[in-house]
Amino acid sequence: MILDKEHLRANLDEVIWNIEEARISVSEHHIVQLVAVGKYTEVENIATLYELGQRAFGENQVQQLKTRMTVLEELPLEWHMIGTLQKNKINNLIDLRPSLMHSLDSLSLAEELNKKLGAKEANMHCLLQINSAREESKSGVTPEEAHDIYLQIKESCPNITLKGVMTIGAHTDDTLLIQQSFEITHGIFETLGKEGATVCSMGMSGDYPLAIKCGSNLVRVGSALFK
Repeated sequence: MILDKEHLRANLDEVIWNIEEARISVSEHHIVQLVAVGKYTEVENIATLYELGQRAFGENQVQQLKTRMTVLEELPLEWHMIGTLQKNKINNLIDLRPSLMHSLDSLSLAEELNKKLGAKEANMHCLLQINSAREESKSGVTPEEAHDIYLQIKESCPNITLKGVMTIGAHTDDTLLIQQSFEITHGIFETLGKEGATVCSMGMSGDYPLAIKCGSNLVRVGSALFK
């Protein structure tokens, strides 16, 4: 459904207000980036959000990312790949040159991505995905192995520049469990600060204020913007 500009403006204002409220509760100096996730919305709504000042957009699938980057190529948008990356789509993603790839979910994916980046003489900024909720339905490395795998990728994959970590909050109505999954990831993020980690990507439409209060500095919001 194509939403009118004022409707989108109200949604964007509400999300920004919530981000600000949560951000300031952490610190006035805590900066949070909003990535608008266009997964279920029309491309026209993305263009309207751009008019309203939003610059960073994320997609879950390589094909949809490609389509939208092509349609909106006149706009100076910052594109993020936030969904699971299948190995057979790696070359397609490299050609799109996203600003940030959030879902580097295993050492084997990193090695394959690095190999193909090397063949194309390209580099990519990525986040290591951590399955801090320990849910079988989610991708990502375990909290216990995250630090070591981060260092391994950093040392053995020269074409990948790791910028930090990403997690998806626990899939539950229990706020304490969601908070716990965010706190685990943020704790790992803090230990990786000396390795150059600057991005802690946590929080989606249902839980982004909580994620920010747990230290997130990048939230991925879709349905709350396009409702």
